[in-house]
Amino acid sequence: MTESRAITDAQPAVHERLADVVAKHLNSSYLKPIQAHNQLAFAQFKQWLACEQTPHNPKKLWLDSCCGTGFSAVQIAEANPDVLVVGIDQSLKRLSKEADYLLRAPKNCLFLRTNCEDFWRLCVAENIYFYKHTIFYPNPYPKPAQLTKRWHGHPVFPVLKALSENIEVRSNWQIYIEEFANAWTQLSAQYLPVNELVIENPITLFEKKYAASGQQLWGTASDNFFKPMGVVAG
Repeated sequence: MTESRAITDAQPAVHERLADVVAKHLNSSYLKPIQAHNQLAFAQFKQWLACEQTPHNPKKLWLDSCCGTGFSAVQIAEANPDVLVVGIDQSLKRLSKEADYLLRAPKNCLFLRTNCEDFWRLCVAENIYFYKHTIFYPNPYPKPAQLTKRWHGHPVFPVLKALSENIEVRSNWQIYIEEFANAWTQLSAQYLPVNELVIENPITLFEKKYAASGQQLWGTASDNFFKPMGVVAG
């Protein structure tokens, strides 16, 4: 496996404009039109829910955003057979990379090629709530000028509270996790601890690569968050 380099950049600490950017987005609405293919993916999701859930058999939902090849969503679904797990990623290439693997995914796991911003907003608009929400190793956009490309600096960030109050984000860049935790507290008044992770069984292929390279890995989770199997917070 190719060794992965740790993130190095000119931004040495939490971005000085983070609180102002989050406040700006809390006081405005993200009105970008929702794309047609994301509407179709959401319709597929609702159809799947209608088949898997009934009033007599309600099931909790777990959203795995930016799931990439789907490795994490499959592990979560296998570890939680009574939970419906939805893995979403905007890249058809990533979702197709391990196509045979995804075809063997458990019945309680659905994969959708969709843009996170649109899917999140569609769920909130229809009051669909997720018991858990994970975002494992999103693109960190580490340059200082890229703050608004990080999820906690993005205009869509305020919808995350309505989507789920149990959220975990992981990164190989500590500053990203510290920023997300600060932004989440500003959004929800909920404390999110920042932990260094000790990885026994990697939850994603990125995590596997980073751990093999000896990098420090970081995560943030709500106090009552159930850790997927094979992960220990250090």
